[in-house]
Amino acid sequence: MELLYLVLSSITLIFFLLHGISLHRNRRLPPGPAGLPIIGNLLDLGPKPHESLAKLSKKHGPLMTIRLGTITCVVASTPDAAREILQRNDEACSGRLVPDAAASLPDNDVAMAWIPTNDVWRTMRKALGTYLTHQHKLDTLRDLRQNVLDGMLEFLHECGRKKVGVDIGKLSFAVALNQMSNTCVSQNVTSYESDDVGGFKTAVKTVMKMTGKFNIADLFQVLKPLDPQNIRKHGKAAYGWLDKVTEGFITERLKNRESKLPRFGDMLDSLLDYSESNEAEFTLKHIRILIVELLLAGTETSSNTIEWAMTELLLNPDMFSRVREEVSTTVGENGKIQEVKLLDLPYLQAVIKETMRLHLAVPLLVPHKTETEVKLGEYIVPKNTQILVNAWAMARDPKYWENPMTFKPERFLENELEYKGQHFEFIPFGSGRRMCPGIPLAQRVVSLMVATFVYHCDWNLPHATEEMDMDDIYGLTLLRATPLVATPVPVTQQA
Repeated sequence: MELLYLVLSSITLIFFLLHGISLHRNRRLPPGPAGLPIIGNLLDLGPKPHESLAKLSKKHGPLMTIRLGTITCVVASTPDAAREILQRNDEACSGRLVPDAAASLPDNDVAMAWIPTNDVWRTMRKALGTYLTHQHKLDTLRDLRQNVLDGMLEFLHECGRKKVGVDIGKLSFAVALNQMSNTCVSQNVTSYESDDVGGFKTAVKTVMKMTGKFNIADLFQVLKPLDPQNIRKHGKAAYGWLDKVTEGFITERLKNRESKLPRFGDMLDSLLDYSESNEAEFTLKHIRILIVELLLAGTETSSNTIEWAMTELLLNPDMFSRVREEVSTTVGENGKIQEVKLLDLPYLQAVIKETMRLHLAVPLLVPHKTETEVKLGEYIVPKNTQILVNAWAMARDPKYWENPMTFKPERFLENELEYKGQHFEFIPFGSGRRMCPGIPLAQRVVSLMVATFVYHCDWNLPHATEEMDMDDIYGLTLLRATPLVATPVPVTQQA
């Protein structure tokens, strides 16, 4: 009996000590809204967490703490708060909490988006920077991207002849997917006429949907084995399909190389060359996962930006005409827009930047995680705390943006804000070591698509512009609630 009393007393003492340490630690975290037992602040988020968190930050401060189930999150909502995390404490805040949906990716131990910033991560980034996003490599691969645009123009001319409306978001997604697949493996992987049921578009869309979907198992670890919403199940099936098909591309290419057939000159050829000379650190597994990640990362964000840019240009005919006039200066003797020259067109680039500001593709940057205990301003944040950066709130902060709810490309003609993550009021691609590595490619893809839509076609909307629905739907990316559908009217231009 005395032994039992001693054991119970010891357990009670330990509990109170740990509870006291926890309370002390929590007192050092940033302030935040009081949550409910068990679920914490889940009910505070609503269907649009980026907007809810922006409102909460006005009351609780630029750095605030919320609790989502068993997960403690620190939320940054101002440029200064984001700089504290992504610049001053970049290394300490560079971790990732891997969502259950992404954990189903085969060989996710080398998935660049989710692994720690270790040697494997650095090798993957180096390969990406050398063989995809370097300016020389982008120039080398531009004909592959242009071939995809030529196919899209044929499709638009056919739709115009038949007077058929085009879902610009769906078309942009298919084109972006084919541009990425051609860049990687010199093949189209989807068509523009069909919904591609069971194919690449379906698999990519499923992964993006599952990764961005609210998953109760991510917030309550005890539920992970149960997968109550079947998110891991669907994610695993889509990931597995992409992984298998990509492995087929690699196997076929290896056979071509063994048979001494001509090279394709695409990214896969370059990655295989690199692997042959760096077998210890860069294997076929790394190549397979890197291509899968590129097919996922380089499609929906670009297509969303293109759809929103076209929405704004169709709502503002003067802006549409100004872009067309500017793009006409880049057309060569063959009648084709010269991709590299688009990057030097100030008004086109201002339109794209303003689209990314007002209609941010990823409103909450992919969550970070503290790798160590870290001091953020006057607060102490424990190791393994999730960090959310509300880039949407910063991009609409009236302290930094005049009339922030107005689409005004001219504001980017009057400043030198760039995508490089140094101006924290405008970080559509993030900042720091976890910043999106595909900025140079994304800039070219989006610029070329918008320029092509504007230069080669007029567009008829099925209703008056006053009736245009500008609402959005939150997910991993911020989608238009109502797809933009318009009928192309191909025009003949003089270079």
